[in-house]
Amino acid sequence: MSTKYCGYMGRVVLVDLTAQTVSEYPWSDHDRELFIGGKIMGAKILYDSFSGKETPFSEENLIVISTGPLTGTGAPSSGRFNLSTLSPQTGFITSSNCGGSFGYFLKKAGLDAVILKGRCSRHTWITIENGSFRFRDADADGLWGLTVTPAQEAVERVLTQEWGARRPFGQMVIGPAGENQVLYASVLSGERAAGRTGVGAVFGWKNLKGIAVWGNHAFKVYDPVKTQKFNKKWFAYLRRHPLTGNQLPRLGTAGLVSSMQMRGMLSTKNYNYGRYDDFEKVNGETLAEEYNIVNKGCLTCPIKCARTVKVKGRAVKGPELETLGLLGGGILNNDLEKILVWNNELDELGMDTISCASTLAYAMEANEKGLWNNGLEFGKTDGLSQLFEDIAYRRGLGAELALGSKRLSEKYGGKEFAIHSKGLELAAYEPRRAVGQGLGYAVSNRGGCHLNGGYLVILEGLGLFTDPQTWHAKADFTMLFQDLMEMIGASGQCLFTSYAFFPGFLITRPNGLITRIANRAIPFIGFALRAINKFPLALHLHLPVFHQSKAFPLAVGMPMTFGKYIRCGERGYTLDRALSVRFGVSARDDTLPARLTDIPQDPKDPRTKVPLAKMKKVYYRARGWNRNGVPTKRTLKKLQIIE
Repeated sequence: MSTKYCGYMGRVVLVDLTAQTVSEYPWSDHDRELFIGGKIMGAKILYDSFSGKETPFSEENLIVISTGPLTGTGAPSSGRFNLSTLSPQTGFITSSNCGGSFGYFLKKAGLDAVILKGRCSRHTWITIENGSFRFRDADADGLWGLTVTPAQEAVERVLTQEWGARRPFGQMVIGPAGENQVLYASVLSGERAAGRTGVGAVFGWKNLKGIAVWGNHAFKVYDPVKTQKFNKKWFAYLRRHPLTGNQLPRLGTAGLVSSMQMRGMLSTKNYNYGRYDDFEKVNGETLAEEYNIVNKGCLTCPIKCARTVKVKGRAVKGPELETLGLLGGGILNNDLEKILVWNNELDELGMDTISCASTLAYAMEANEKGLWNNGLEFGKTDGLSQLFEDIAYRRGLGAELALGSKRLSEKYGGKEFAIHSKGLELAAYEPRRAVGQGLGYAVSNRGGCHLNGGYLVILEGLGLFTDPQTWHAKADFTMLFQDLMEMIGASGQCLFTSYAFFPGFLITRPNGLITRIANRAIPFIGFALRAINKFPLALHLHLPVFHQSKAFPLAVGMPMTFGKYIRCGERGYTLDRALSVRFGVSARDDTLPARLTDIPQDPKDPRTKVPLAKMKKVYYRARGWNRNGVPTKRTLKKLQIIE
């Protein structure tokens, strides 16, 4: 499968795990123009393959491993890859994005994407060398049953011995949680995680421990000179911006803990409150001053948001904001050192820290309210390391916690405080003080995901400070941000590159005249955003603050404008929705627990709850979906999803 475009290797393969065969999968330049790569590409492949009768743990379920066209072009933070499948946690289509080097090496092996179907008859791991596949015995090689780091070290030993020397290669593996199909099991590549929605459990059901990939194919760039010059300016812009050049490198996402505390957005005691009295003991400043060793970044990343800390004498990845928030104030724990240990243990077991922490918080509150006598209590954290291991191996109480908060609330009660959407637990941002983020959680295709939800908290207090309680313009901003982030992910880039979308002076001068005018004006520009969202192709231009669209014609040779960039993202987002509709998703699933929609965070301020019903109606109209949250035939035709 050749291609006229640069940035692509021109080959997609279908791997039958049952028969252990590899065949070519047709993917044309027309497909590349409409569905780009990454999660949009994954959604299209699943859309063409699924009827709606498939189940997550079945041979018919597929896993699509896909890269983006900017990977290998030197674009900032462009080492990402994507996993798309049918989620065991939500029952709907999902994707999980990951950093590290696997995506880079998959393209070096001459592949844009790998599609896995069927099920291995034994515990298996796969090596890919320049596009050639080998199925290996994970038991004989001693991989099955290992936690994540020992498994990756074992892969390296096997391959180094086989090659006679160490070569750089990419890999991904699951831990015991994936092997035992914990519904929120992750896949890890190095220290980076495709963490959410249970993709690791699908790997485990398919008896696939992991994949290692190596190759020496060359990357082609459409205009190497102009691309290199452009990327140099792009890197410099990101390094100058106050968010991507200062806050994230200095404190990582952990630096948001203090800002969220100040705004009342820090989930506390299972989202009962938005502020935690002991937040200073578990915030980014304390992490940086007392525990951080060095900052790290993924491939071609100028931001370097990752923290490195010491746990039991080893230098390991430090916790992100969500882990600090949910394993800190979320369960009323003020011991940062314990969070460092738990974060490492959960990564080694191959479990999503967000869903695990929120499920734990639900269980503590269910016990407190007398609904489920499980012995877990807020503020009492002795024995949690053993409990996490029990979850991964599905032992005792851990076997129940492995199901997640949605299923537990259906069994024991307390649905109003099981903090999830579509079965996926929410991130640490308390939406009653950021109602646009609340809408995003509810309508997100993945479930309660802050990023797939559009990340409106950056408008509502963590970047700009528009009125966080108003519903005006929030639906239109949600759609725009979702579409832009959809396309950034499809390109193979980290979503943190989008943080520089707002001019830096709006961040550094919060009390400046222009900033104050912008914050006040934002709720009143919904009509203008609606026009952009409806007619994006009219924006035949590039924005100076948004470099992503201009990279395409230079690096890939594909015509692109800011407006077309938005439309491609819209196509991908609606494609995901149309596919999940086959599995039964509708407006009734675009919900939040009653705690967030019915109970004000501040009893004296009735506005401190999420006006979800009102915003959903506007959002559906903006997207061209009907009242039941289903994309109309007219919308699907407009987006070229159907003819």
